[in-house]
Amino acid sequence: MLKTVIGISQNPRLSVSKTNRHIYAQLIDDEKSITLAGFGSLSQNCSEKRKSKESAREIGKQIAKLAQERDIHSVIFDRGRYKFHGLVAELANSAREAGLQF
Repeated sequence: MLKTVIGISQNPRLSVSKTNRHIYAQLIDDEKSITLAGFGSLSQNCSEKRKSKESAREIGKQIAKLAQERDIHSVIFDRGRYKFHGLVAELANSAREAGLQF
């Protein structure tokens, strides 16, 4: 059974993806098929350049900051194929602490 998560302009989708070395987060408007904002461990402003809990916390804070700059306060969280623990949970919790609601 496939379940899809769809974000709209008022509530974009906060998508999390990971590789063996890095972690990324994107705000996606599925109605217009555009990425509104993105931040990851490879971004220039990221102080932690590898996949770790510290980088996940920083990415969560930065994606929340980018969302608030675009006047977005509520998102739909899309964890993808990853379980909600570890790095994904750290990223989500830091985004919530920074002001995003989901």
